[in-house]
Amino acid sequence: MEQQTKNALLIFTRNPELGKVKTRLAKTVGDQSALDIYKFLLKHTKKVTEPLAADKQVHYSNSIGENDIWDNSNYQKHLQRGNDLGERMTRAFQDAFNQGYSKVIIIGSDLYDLSTEDLSQAFSYLEDHEVVIGPATDGGYYLLGLTNMMPEVFENKAWGTETVFNDTLANVQHKKYLLLNPKNDVDVYDDIKDIDIFNQFIKPQ
Repeated sequence: MEQQTKNALLIFTRNPELGKVKTRLAKTVGDQSALDIYKFLLKHTKKVTEPLAADKQVHYSNSIGENDIWDNSNYQKHLQRGNDLGERMTRAFQDAFNQGYSKVIIIGSDLYDLSTEDLSQAFSYLEDHEVVIGPATDGGYYLLGLTNMMPEVFENKAWGTETVFNDTLANVQHKKYLLLNPKNDVDVYDDIKDIDIFNQFIKPQ
């Protein structure tokens, strides 16, 4: 697919397989409900990213999906490469900058709070900031935007723990950075128990 814009949105996603997604959530709601919730979040991610004025890349965890919700005409498809999340993000960002993109943002696919406007604003903030970070309420981040490669933000992190955001912030103290509003990504049952729309997916155990 030809490059259309200078903006690249990287969407990191897991292949939706029973027992392999939202495993912490599954401890409470069961594997099938966790998978159904994850598929719902994937559709939400597609809905908010589709209208975005950016080239969109889906980076799959295990294998590139065929005939799935990500339309080949609107989403470039890639496989994540690397031993841990830091390595995989490093390679995805480096590839995007090598392709000539000047503003690159990465998100996951488990954020019900995310809107198209949030993403548009994040790209606009990169006009005059080197780094944009969206803190997650669990101590990680739900969005990271860069205007040039900064390998240090992906190194020496305890991925999946509450230290990731603060450790990343420490890496960018001498850069021109901006923090977005904190948001809650969906990892455990407490993240969704008060959001009515998720009740339809939760079956009695």
